[in-house]
Amino acid sequence: MDKEKPSKSINRRDFLKLTGAGTLAFTIGQTGIPIDWLEEKAYADSKERMKLQFNKDGKFKVVQFNDTQDDEYTDRRTIELIEKVLDSEKPDFVVLNGDNITGGCDTELEMKQAMNNIVQPIEQRNIKWAVTFGNHDEDSTPNSGMDEADMLKFYMSYRNNLNEAGPKGVTGTGNSHILIHDSRGRRAAFNIWLLDSGRYAPESIAGQDFEGYPHWDWLKTDQVSWYVETSKKLEQRWRSKIPSLMFMHIPLWEHRYMWFASVDSRTEEDHMRAMIKHQIVGERNEDECPGPFNSGLFSAILARGDVKGVFCGHDHINTYHGNYYGVLLGYGGSAGFGTYGLSGEEKNRLRGARVFNLDESAPDVLVETHMVFAKDYGIDLTADDQSADPKPLPGREGRPVRPR
Repeated sequence: MDKEKPSKSINRRDFLKLTGAGTLAFTIGQTGIPIDWLEEKAYADSKERMKLQFNKDGKFKVVQFNDTQDDEYTDRRTIELIEKVLDSEKPDFVVLNGDNITGGCDTELEMKQAMNNIVQPIEQRNIKWAVTFGNHDEDSTPNSGMDEADMLKFYMSYRNNLNEAGPKGVTGTGNSHILIHDSRGRRAAFNIWLLDSGRYAPESIAGQDFEGYPHWDWLKTDQVSWYVETSKKLEQRWRSKIPSLMFMHIPLWEHRYMWFASVDSRTEEDHMRAMIKHQIVGERNEDECPGPFNSGLFSAILARGDVKGVFCGHDHINTYHGNYYGVLLGYGGSAGFGTYGLSGEEKNRLRGARVFNLDESAPDVLVETHMVFAKDYGIDLTADDQSADPKPLPGREGRPVRPR
C-alpha cells in the first residue's frame, strides 16, 4: 500500500560491516603470529559462539515474524509488537520470514534503515535470528540498486545473525539450514530450514503467459533436491533423521488442500470436515497465493520424514495451522502495521507473531505452536499511519556488528 511520508532530510551515516577479527588480526600480526592462523581461530570461535543449543531444561523456543513489509519510516507499532513479543516470549531464536521490507526506499541507505528498524529489537536483546526473502523485499531494488544478495550480506553483518550465503548453483538467495544441538551440546537435536520461495512467475514459458494462473513464484526442483540431499547427509552424519521446521515466504498448494480437505471442492462442508480431520486452528480471510506450479516439496518431505512443520507468510490475514498427514502446515500472519490487513476498522486485528515450543525429550521435538497478537499486548490497533523516523544504523557509534 502507498502511504504519505514525511519529507526526507537524512544525513548519511557510516556503518561498520566488518570489525573485530580484522583489527585484531592486524595488531597481533605485528608480533609475528600468522594471520591465517588467527583468522581461522577467530572464525572457529565465532562459529562456536553462534551455535544454537537447547536450554538446560531441554526446552527451546522459536518466534516467527512475517510481513513486517515497510520502508525506512516503519510504523512504530510494528517495532512495539516485535519488542513486546520478544520480552514476553523470550525466544531462543527468531525468524524474519520474508517481505521484511518493501518499496518506497529510494537509496541503499534507506533500504538499510528499513532493514535495521526491524532487526534492532532482536539485536538489542542479544537473540539469535535469521531471515528468508519474500516477493516484496526487492521492491526498492530498482531505485537503490541493492538486491537480495546485498541485503543478505547486510543482515549477515549483525552480531546475532545466523544466515549463510547458501549453496552455489541452487536457485534463490540464502537457502540454508541451522542445527540446534541438544542441551549437552553433543549432538544435533533439531534443524531449521530456510528457503527462498522467490518473487513472481516469469512473463511466459514456452510462449505461454500466466493469464488465469497465480503470478507468484514457486520453489524450484534444484531447491527441493538440495533439501533432500542435505537431509540425507544430516541423517548419515548424525545416524538418525533430524526433526525440523521449514520456513519460506510463499505457501505451498498443500496449505489450501488442507483447509478444504480437498483439491477441487472448496465448500463450507469441505472445511468443516477438514477442521476435524486436520485439526485446523486459526483464521483464513483470503485465498492462499502459491505459484502456478506445485513444486513437489511436500512429497519430498513425506519421503524424508524429518520436517515436522512448514510455515509461511505472504497472505497477511491468514493465521491458521493444521496437521496435514503428519506435517504441520501454517501461517505466521503479518507483524507489519504499515501493510494491508483486514478491511475497515479491523485492519490491524490480526497483527501478530507465531511461537513454536520445542522439547528435546518429545518424540518429534516440536511440541506445539500458536499465534500471539498485538491486541493481547494493548497495542493501538487504530487503522491509521503511525510512521516513525529510522533507527540509527549500527557502526562506530553503535553496537559492534558481527565479525565474519
